[in-house]
Amino acid sequence: MMDYTQGKNKLENWIVSEMEFSPDSLGKCEAIMSLGNGYMGLRSITEEPYINETRNMFVSGTFNKAFENEATELPNLADITRMDIRVDGERFSLELGKINSYMRQLNLKTAELTRSFDWVSPLGKELRFVFKRFVSLHDLHLIGMKMEVECLTAPVEFSFESGIDAQRDNSGSQHFLEGDRRIFDRQFIQLVQTTNESEIDVVINTAHKITVNGQPIEYEPKMKMNRRKVWQSYEFKLQPNDKLEVEKLTTLYTSRDKEVDNGSYSLAELREQSLQALKKSVKEGYDLLFNAHQKEWDEKVWNVYNFEIGSEDGFDQLAMRFSLYHLTCMTPAHDDRMGIAAKGLSGEGYKGHSFWDTELFILPFFIYSNPEIARSLLIYRYRGLVGARKKAMENGYEGAMYPWEMAWPSDGEVTPEWGDIDIVTGTQTKIWPGFIEQHISADIAFAVYQYDNVTNDPEFLKDYGYEIVFDTARFWASRLEWNDEKKEYHINGVIGPDEYKEHIDNNAFTNYMAYFNMKLAIRYYEKLEKENPELLEKLKGLLQLERAFADWNLKVEAIYLPAPRKEDLVIAQDDTYLHLKEIDLSKYKNQDRVRTIYDDYNSEQINAIQVSKQADTLILLYLLEQTFLHDDPRIAGNVKRANFRYYEPKTLHDSSLSLTTHAIVASDIGDRDLAYSLFKKSTEIDLGPKMNTSDMGIHAASIGGIWKTAVFGFAGIRLADRTLKVNPALPDHWTHLKFAIQWQGQTVTFSITPSNLSVTVSGGKTLAFENGGNLYTCEESIDIPIAAASSASH
Repeated sequence: MMDYTQGKNKLENWIVSEMEFSPDSLGKCEAIMSLGNGYMGLRSITEEPYINETRNMFVSGTFNKAFENEATELPNLADITRMDIRVDGERFSLELGKINSYMRQLNLKTAELTRSFDWVSPLGKELRFVFKRFVSLHDLHLIGMKMEVECLTAPVEFSFESGIDAQRDNSGSQHFLEGDRRIFDRQFIQLVQTTNESEIDVVINTAHKITVNGQPIEYEPKMKMNRRKVWQSYEFKLQPNDKLEVEKLTTLYTSRDKEVDNGSYSLAELREQSLQALKKSVKEGYDLLFNAHQKEWDEKVWNVYNFEIGSEDGFDQLAMRFSLYHLTCMTPAHDDRMGIAAKGLSGEGYKGHSFWDTELFILPFFIYSNPEIARSLLIYRYRGLVGARKKAMENGYEGAMYPWEMAWPSDGEVTPEWGDIDIVTGTQTKIWPGFIEQHISADIAFAVYQYDNVTNDPEFLKDYGYEIVFDTARFWASRLEWNDEKKEYHINGVIGPDEYKEHIDNNAFTNYMAYFNMKLAIRYYEKLEKENPELLEKLKGLLQLERAFADWNLKVEAIYLPAPRKEDLVIAQDDTYLHLKEIDLSKYKNQDRVRTIYDDYNSEQINAIQVSKQADTLILLYLLEQTFLHDDPRIAGNVKRANFRYYEPKTLHDSSLSLTTHAIVASDIGDRDLAYSLFKKSTEIDLGPKMNTSDMGIHAASIGGIWKTAVFGFAGIRLADRTLKVNPALPDHWTHLKFAIQWQGQTVTFSITPSNLSVTVSGGKTLAFENGGNLYTCEESIDIPIAAASSASH
């Protein structure tokens, strides 16, 4: 049972709590309470083992292919969290005996996991347990754990075994070769793992520091070693009121770490370096290390992303903090060779791969809140050009055709080929997105455009951005198919964002985004002609730009762009969608779990029904209004409203990406109740009462969407081709909203109430922005009555 009301006073709306232990519902808390620092992620598994547990620890970028016929994935590293505990010789488990006062909590502010309970053994002896854990944001290579055991009634024989267990896998696939294992000075345990294909070394060190009643004890544990495993065994006799405290500190380093991934790399040096780092940490101890970690969270996260929501329901504030917490945990801000996984670092789902989720649902947070990290994530895509060019060439196209799923930048396409069962035929279904879901190339170009407009970082464009946009435009120009009958270019045989429609022609999102991508390339080419001809000459030689520029100009205006229908302004999602049969979707709209439509239909049958998995045409309208196309009547406000009314009833939101877009658009068209309802549903994907929604890991894009809905929906922040627009529309029960963004090199703080918009600028430059159709300038601060313009459409 989840509870979000346990935080009191200064910790109000900071605490995520589990109030009852359930061995059948372990996955939810393992995932939503997961710990991480962007370098590594640790699933919040219990120390004692259970049958349905999933012990996961991942390090960003350490991709490996276990076997030739499998997809590359982040390998599950050795487990350092498990402790095999015995009380009076019997295995300790919460499935035995009696539990009192159980609570497991994630403190979002301090990024510490705690678990506490009183336990009565089958023999009637009572013990009090407290477990604590953190993954350091101060030292990216450090994990801290602490176990406190207090004897409350009768003497007990208490023992535990703990160490490093590399007998782990990824759902059955083993990624590591057998590695060296050793215990130094009967205290410091070291285990080496090496991936079997990518040959990445992983060095893990761990040590225990033990006190009884506050006094260090001199104790030589039994040392044990087995295949892929090394550990120590401790035994104690505890008297009533005795308190045993065990600190377990771990360091983790890999040969993929940026500072050692070079020609002079030495495994022996990495082993020694990591061991010395552990010894230093053991001297400092859990509390000092945790204090440094907590300070880092304050300075790098909470003092930077200070986001206040005044709501009648405190859960809204907690959900926003949950979003900011996981955006920090999942993002490899330390290394521009790495991207964000669809499940962050909290589970094996989607194998650690990056999707369009990053550019459209997560990156906006960093663009507006921490441009340095946004830049790093876009450089990851720049480094991925090598894989994108490889994919284009393999498919007979030019330029850069980005992988639908991306791992290490040079890997190219890594989407698995086969997926779930076909309920009609009983066979595996083919995963088509890796072959024909191609809009991601334009999505990445849009992200470059958005970053450029919001941050005004010309060096990024010069070093990375132009090349991404030009090469993706080259891909689209080669991808277009001429229809001689209609004298226009089509894009046939694709999947759009709505993955319930496969092998469709002229998906509106794909066609319009390809059009935008090519128009952007033309604009950038002409900009370089005027401002930096030397760079243009360099890129001409690299990318055959003179021919490409002529090709873009020849083709771009001949791309078929489905226009709003005259009778109702609806844009056809693709050539056939509006002609498909309609069925009663209420059963699936009101479902308790996603994808229940697959209980009744297979993919081919769903393809023939007017039903959408997620936002498609709507996200197109939302994106293009931020660009130089914002005045195009085909994407006007009345078109957005008409398409929302048409497509929302047909959208099942079977993707966690969908609710965010629908919430923002609902807010845009003035339907505040629906906008808030959709926002609430998006927060409950991970935080809701259902205990099996997050078993494979948190939903990274949806978590980014919590911030997006609040900022772009309720606060009404919107980019419009280098212009900042602000048109707030708070939910009825929100009393205020306060946050800051970064806009073209300066910090802008917004404080919004139902009746007032307050804007404060720091950075010494005048801010120009639009509200309700009026242009305002602000040098320090300005207040604007919202009633004057709050009804204006974005």
